[in-house]
Amino acid sequence: MRRYILNRILLGIITLIGVSIIVFVVSRISGDVVVLYAPAGSSPEVLQAFRVKLGLDKSLPEQYIIFVNNALHGDFGTSISAGRPVMEIILGRLPRTLELGLISFVVGNFLGLALGILAATKRGTIFDWGSTALSLLGQALPGFWLAIMLMMIFAVKLHWLPTSGIGGINHLILPVAATSWFSVAFTLRLTRSSMLDVMDSEYVKMARIKGVPERVVIWKHALRNALIPVTTMAGMQLAMVIGGLAFTETVFNWPGIGILMVNSISSLDYPMVQAIAVIVAAGVIIINLLVDLLFVVIDPRIKYE
Repeated sequence: MRRYILNRILLGIITLIGVSIIVFVVSRISGDVVVLYAPAGSSPEVLQAFRVKLGLDKSLPEQYIIFVNNALHGDFGTSISAGRPVMEIILGRLPRTLELGLISFVVGNFLGLALGILAATKRGTIFDWGSTALSLLGQALPGFWLAIMLMMIFAVKLHWLPTSGIGGINHLILPVAATSWFSVAFTLRLTRSSMLDVMDSEYVKMARIKGVPERVVIWKHALRNALIPVTTMAGMQLAMVIGGLAFTETVFNWPGIGILMVNSISSLDYPMVQAIAVIVAAGVIIINLLVDLLFVVIDPRIKYE
């Protein structure tokens, strides 16, 4: 167990290093930030001074070593566009992203799990066919398109909900619906398939032959084993939710790190882009490790080698 955890931590560190290198290089070759932010008509001397101030006069390996050294001390630099420490800005936006992301993740998985269980237990019925159609539709519709359609229908046309911004629960309904839609469809389809496989297994048939109540068969024998593949994909679903937040936050003007990332990319604010990418990648890696450890709770028979 300990060796498995150490191997996963090592793999996570290697993945994080790979992400940081890719983001670092891409942010440097995506455009000349000096030309973008320097006053129009600046002399070569002024441009060079600005380049020195940003540390862009050094070679890429030197810049990366400085970036990693500072990041290990919690310093991701200063935002070029805002002129404030990057971590200060991110920490101010992070609670809003966590609020939207976690609620969307929980809602999406809860609804998907519930609908998947019902679809499996009512196999061949209209409900089963409707759930299957819903799952296919949910995986086919682009998240940003769905967000725009939800806004047009429920905010612009019907005036039931606000179009953007933050506030009460009514401000969360549309962003959560747009973000969790794919999770609902994905979890529904995976749960249904996993439940059907387990319910056709020999030990479930034996439990029914012994006269075990159907409720106990479903909740104790079938669901517990069917949750293993669903839990396996939880980390990937969280990554999907985080990826979808950038579009959702932009459409609904939600003040989180998703819209901050989009704006930072368009403004070539590479310190901000690097920090958000590394923090999000670290979060996803940690969640995946926790999901792996959760398997033992779901099924104590699982042993890590």
